[in-house]
Amino acid sequence: MLYVLGDIHGQTAALDRAMALIAADGGADRPLIFLGDYVDRGPDSRGVLDRLISGRDAGRPWRFLLGNHDRMFLRFVTEARTHDPKILSGKGWLHPALGGNATLASYLPEDAFAHPEGGGMETLARSGLDPLPDPHRDALVAAACEAVPQRHLDFVAGLSTMIEDGPHLFVHAGIRPGVPLTDQVEDDLIWIRDGFLDHDGDFGALVVHGHTALDRPTHFGNRIDLDGGAGYGRPLVPALFDGTDWFTLHDDGRHPLRPR
Repeated sequence: MLYVLGDIHGQTAALDRAMALIAADGGADRPLIFLGDYVDRGPDSRGVLDRLISGRDAGRPWRFLLGNHDRMFLRFVTEARTHDPKILSGKGWLHPALGGNATLASYLPEDAFAHPEGGGMETLARSGLDPLPDPHRDALVAAACEAVPQRHLDFVAGLSTMIEDGPHLFVHAGIRPGVPLTDQVEDDLIWIRDGFLDHDGDFGALVVHGHTALDRPTHFGNRIDLDGGAGYGRPLVPALFDGTDWFTLHDDGRHPLRPR
């Protein structure tokens, strides 16, 4: 049996509930793959990372993928980068739509977000798009460097971008169709939508991914999207591959996850 969890996005309560469902199904010590996006939007990104790292260090057979939000978090703290060129809207990581503000709030006191121009995080979100130096933004980066534990940064920096397991390929966002796995690039693996979501051909393996939030996990035949929208307050639904079949886990047990 193999369990899989989609995007968590700082939701510790949802994570705890999902882990309880997995344990009740018999999987407390079974292999489990996390599909990335552990931080941003939810109220406790720090708590999520603590739980994942503690489980890994306790010897649980867990594997972890890198999500685009995880990389933005790492780059902000280690490189003072507030924007990713893959964000076509131009929004920076501190913008509430991306949720970096919520991640920092799980590490820093509220007064760390005050801005001399007023407006707090809203002003910081706008300044995050400005290529010119911003002393207050730089101070916020410095505060984050002090507050974020090194073990959290090391964890994110060491995340995989792809896991091959039997007939399945696990990635955060997807793959570029027609490109050999050895030639796939990180930006696609953690960001792709166009060209992947609308591809109805065979990928060579059943691709299991998150990144694109749906109302519920969905099997599309050639891929399974397990991002059920926990970052927007919807349940974090675990999935399970057992034998030849996929299931989702709920309070009343397993539900088959079949191609729609």
